[in-house]
Order: sequence, then structure tokens, then C-alpha cells
Amino acid sequence: MTRAIIVKKELSERAVHFLGIYIETKNAVLAFLSESEDQLGTLAASVPQATQMQMKPLVSSILLGDRNTATARILAERLAAKTGKIGLVSVHLSTMNETEANPILIKLFNKLTTTDDAPQTASAKGDLSI
Repeated sequence: MTRAIIVKKELSERAVHFLGIYIETKNAVLAFLSESEDQLGTLAASVPQATQMQMKPLVSSILLGDRNTATARILAERLAAKTGKIGLVSVHLSTMNETEANPILIKLFNKLTTTDDAPQTASAKGDLSI
């Protein structure tokens, strides 16, 4: 039995420090993105499409919180599509607003999910740019 893969990355931009944690298990992938310190924030969940041939939009829901919901949902959907697993994404911002933090969060998200530590599944090779 394979244990969970855990990856931690950091990024500093505009004099603000951002932290990311990526956890991959057999059936799910979690990404925690936060400003200044590791914290749970708005949590979104998404499930992948049953097959790649279907053209239905991905399904996502906010499970916790009411700030940064657009970013959390978009990234959860991208994570589920990329990995073919349940995607959970937490976004916590303390000083920056969502619009200004989005490009930085996307950069950190891409750094977390495209590292050699985070294996790519055969059906999950795609660009995560928004």
C-alpha cells in the first residue's frame, strides 16, 4: 500500500509570503493555499468527469467559508480534471483581496501540482492556467 504524497511549496510576491501544501491519496488530492501562514480557508470540492469524452462541466461546491469562493472552486475543478481524483482546495487570504491574489495563487498552485514530487496521472496532463 502506497502512502500519501505530501508536497510543501512557498512563493513570495508583492512583499507577501504565500504557502501551499499538496496532499495526494489514492482517491483524492488536497491543496491548501494560504497567505503568511498555513491555515484552513474557504474549502471547495470537485469531482472529475466519469470519462474524458463527456463534455459536461465539472461539478464543484463550497464546503466551508464564503470568501475567495471563485478561486477555490476554479482550482478544485482544475485539480479534479488534472488528476482524475476528488479535488479539494482551501484558499485563505488575510490581507490581499481575491482579485489581486489570483495570479499569485495560480502560480503557487501550478508549482504545487507540476512538481516532480506530485506525480501526473496519464489522463491528467494539462495546462492549469486560468
